[in-house]
Amino acid sequence: QVQLVESGGGSVQSGGSLRLSCAASGDTSSSYCMGWFRQAPGKEREGMAVSDTDGNPTYADSVKGRFTISRDNAKNTVYLQMNTLKPEDTAMYYCAAAFGACPFVDYDDCSGSWCYDRPDGFGYWGQGTQVTVSS
Repeated sequence: QVQLVESGGGSVQSGGSLRLSCAASGDTSSSYCMGWFRQAPGKEREGMAVSDTDGNPTYADSVKGRFTISRDNAKNTVYLQMNTLKPEDTAMYYCAAAFGACPFVDYDDCSGSWCYDRPDGFGYWGQGTQVTVSS
């Protein structure tokens, strides 16, 4: 069992930055794929970034170059550094964990180079933290 608690959300103007944190407790071994997802009102939950068990990151095309996922296994914490924020980044942001390899979609369902939009593959979720970007 893994418990996840996000923090760091808030309100920021367009072009600003935020760093989200996800503190893990329980089974905090490094054998988990960690992911960040977001969900805007009226929209489906979408994946932003994943960090595999070796710490290798992969990003959705919409955030590549602006967001950075990192993990500090000693602190059992995963981060999402978000730069150059846009109003369309406004959403509830969730941290998630999946044991083992990062869940991935069929190749034909990849969006560009992003093949990890599989929220159903993650068994552990935090409560979410709100990010609001104003223009």
